[in-house]
Amino acid sequence: MRTAATRSVLHLHGRWTADQLALPAVWQGLPQQLQQAVKGGCGWDLRALQRLDHTGAQLLWNAWGHQWPAELNLLPDQRAMLLRVAQFTAPAPAPLRTTWHTAYLGLGRRVMGMVQHLGGAVRLLGQLVLDLLRLARHPLQGPWRDISGHLYRIGATAMPITALVGFLIGVVLAYLMSQQLRQFGADAFIVNILGLSLIRELGPVLAAILIAGRSGSAITAQIGVMRVTEELDAMRVLGIAKGFRLVMPRTVAMALAMPLLSVWTTLAALLGGMLAADLAMGLTPAYFITALPKTVQIANLWLALAKSMVFGVLIALVACHYGLRVKPNTQSLGEGTTASVVTSITVVILVDALFAVLFKGVGL
Repeated sequence: MRTAATRSVLHLHGRWTADQLALPAVWQGLPQQLQQAVKGGCGWDLRALQRLDHTGAQLLWNAWGHQWPAELNLLPDQRAMLLRVAQFTAPAPAPLRTTWHTAYLGLGRRVMGMVQHLGGAVRLLGQLVLDLLRLARHPLQGPWRDISGHLYRIGATAMPITALVGFLIGVVLAYLMSQQLRQFGADAFIVNILGLSLIRELGPVLAAILIAGRSGSAITAQIGVMRVTEELDAMRVLGIAKGFRLVMPRTVAMALAMPLLSVWTTLAALLGGMLAADLAMGLTPAYFITALPKTVQIANLWLALAKSMVFGVLIALVACHYGLRVKPNTQSLGEGTTASVVTSITVVILVDALFAVLFKGVGL
């Protein structure tokens, strides 16, 4: 395949077909040469081409800017091929112009989407309250086996990862604090800072974030798969309440598991901080254990437990909310799982900030 320019007419030779144009040695630099010929105003002669298929015709039509050149010599079958390509070539989409009107409409769509999510979350919370009242009136009819199964999967199976992450966070915090406190000779105050920060804030928040990414995504994926496989539709046909059989067991299990996991994570973090303080500052574990109850009030632990229970309820509700909104396709399942994790972590941080403001005088 080659091109030859004679007297401002570009003569094309060879096979302009898909198999030839796919060769790197042929394709390299060819579009640029065609563009330069178009800019130079050359005429075109295709009569020497051995073969021209739709790929080659599309390449020429694109190089011509979707219009016929002023001077063009070609055979009848080549003209038919180019006419067919020109007929079915879609015009290039016009660039989107961002105006105040489109920006206003986009903002409105986002606001309405948030309102719909908020309304769905409120309905889900109201249904949860009604299901808990039903469970209190008829405890023998409750889904206790589902609750125990979810409690095991959410709580017991998450203990290794939460302990590992908590231990490492405690080690890192202790080493960083020791570098600063040593400058002022306040080595003993590491117990105050480490104990208060881990028990009151970092322990519950760290456990909640790990559970939101681990168990919250699993809840959304489970319910989403039930939507894809039409199990939710079958439950509706059979008259089985989705809230009582799907949402309530997961929420109760999460509310029970989160305080326990929070304490477990906090203990692992305190253990890591205690070992790091012993290695970096020479504070013995015996001193750390003795000084911790004197510097950190028990009210901080109760606040952390209450906060963890709220975190668990919110994570479960957000996960179930996005799981029930999944459409019967795999793309919606992936998007719902991602949105569930991001929303759960955001809600956890916002609620933790709210707790910090409302209970700023408790345990300090």
